[in-house]
Amino acid sequence: MPRLFIAIDLPDKTKEQLCRLRADIPGARWVPTDQLHLTLAFLGDVEMEKMNRLMGKLIDIHIPAFDLRIGDFGCFPNRKRPRVAWIGIRPEPLLMSLAEQVRKVLLLSEIPLEERPFSPHITLARIKQPVGGDCNAFLARTLKQEPALISVREFILFESRLSSRGALHIPLRSFQFSTPEGTLMDA
Repeated sequence: MPRLFIAIDLPDKTKEQLCRLRADIPGARWVPTDQLHLTLAFLGDVEMEKMNRLMGKLIDIHIPAFDLRIGDFGCFPNRKRPRVAWIGIRPEPLLMSLAEQVRKVLLLSEIPLEERPFSPHITLARIKQPVGGDCNAFLARTLKQEPALISVREFILFESRLSSRGALHIPLRSFQFSTPEGTLMDA
């Protein structure tokens, strides 16, 4: 069974900017540059029949293209015992609408939903053995320049293949958005 997630891929320029924000956090394993993304839903292992049903329903999501901006830094579950270092995404109604439409499609496809509410962020590092301290070095970082707008024109169904060298993210299918009114998209 493939291990799946649905995400928004990031432009290479944004990925490079985010990688320059790395700080010295004991026990941190930084996400490789090419794997940085904004997860809309993690599905886990999915039977092929359900995966095919899901793809048939994801194509019915209609939303206009939109832009995102990077927000503040944070840690899950908290600063004192961090397990994940992340950077947030500033509030965007179309992103929240997309996440809700994805949740509805998962329900229709009989794929269990995560219990956690959608919290738009980009995971930058996973911390295997959190030390007693906190992520102050990371959280104190500031963006030296405002990241360019992240133009969101599609979302992608990915397979995550685990290996001894980490996860490999393989795009299975992309789902294009409609263009914002009055704009043209590159062909």
